Amino acid sequence: MDCMTALKECMIEEASFAVKAILGHLFMGYIHPFPDGNGRSARFLMIFLFIVGGSRWVVINQEARARYLAALESASVGKGIGPFVKFTLESIDAAE
Repeated sequence: MDCMTALKECMIEEASFAVKAILGHLFMGYIHPFPDGNGRSARFLMIFLFIVGGSRWVVINQEARARYLAALESASVGKGIGPFVKFTLESIDAAE
């Protein structure tokens, strides 16, 4: 739970809601605080923060699931968040 407290503090200090949304999703998934529902919680947090920040919804379609999971894998294993950021921004654009 110390990690969740650290995540909350980082979210409070970060000015950009887009950064909060993307990093909040990634870190909540990495921390994995719950026995079940971590992915759903991380996606909810990301969508909520984008909306609060004035952005459009992020829609992750079932057809994009493999790309979504690959982008998450790149961020957690490969330590490169670029593919996840790109996927997320493309998902916002596709939601128009």
